[in-house]
Amino acid sequence: MTFTFASYLGMVTDGWSGAIIATIGIFLPAFLLIIGALPFWDWLRQHPSFAAALKGINAAVVGFLLAALYNPVWTKAIHTSLDFVLVLISFSLLVIWKFPPCIVVIVGAVGGYIFSYC
Repeated sequence: MTFTFASYLGMVTDGWSGAIIATIGIFLPAFLLIIGALPFWDWLRQHPSFAAALKGINAAVVGFLLAALYNPVWTKAIHTSLDFVLVLISFSLLVIWKFPPCIVVIVGAVGGYIFSYC
């Protein structure tokens, strides 16, 4: 999902060239990591300094994801309290009740359509 979202953000920001650059930018580090570090991965994970660096990298990724959630998603999509309620319902369906994502998308689309008339 994150990879598709990065491509979408690139498209919104700078058209097709932005989408291509964002897609390459999101996939390239993983490919380079696999090619370069996989042969040494078990050895690297046993070193405390590298394990600490991995924790920092994980925290940075979470920060980037939260920043992407806030702007442009939150700032462009959540305008009223009904929008927020729809987000909470969708999140609850996914996380608490473990509904399949396709069902949550349909519920979100129907809810957005209904809420647009309120």
